[in-house]
Amino acid sequence: MKLNTRLKLLDTYNFVSLTDIVMLLVIFFLLSSTFIVQPGIKVRLPQADISEEIIGKSITVTIAKGDQYYLNDELIPFTDLGARLNSLVKTQPTDIVIIKADKTIELGRVVAVMDICKKVGFTKFNVATEPING
Repeated sequence: MKLNTRLKLLDTYNFVSLTDIVMLLVIFFLLSSTFIVQPGIKVRLPQADISEEIIGKSITVTIAKGDQYYLNDELIPFTDLGARLNSLVKTQPTDIVIIKADKTIELGRVVAVMDICKKVGFTKFNVATEPING
């Protein structure tokens, strides 16, 4: 049995498969790309030559310009800082507090935060800095 095969030109082109491939590529690049965005509060940290990385659970207290205090990225009044730290200690047991203070903040405000943390029961503190050459 002989089959007749003829070569004929395509009159139309099906773009459905092409659009599927393009959409899959767009989704792939959106999901695989990393966005380096520092979430949270805008704070210019002081610079230091030597720094250490904190591994494990910690509580972050941020002191921003304009007398704003943040506890783990949540804006709170200074008068509520002790009570909120006390409730956090019960729900998130940790022994270290990271203090992120803007470099224009007075040292007295940082010491006041450290005093509140000591009253709650924290004994280890770390002041966040950024490297000099980065």
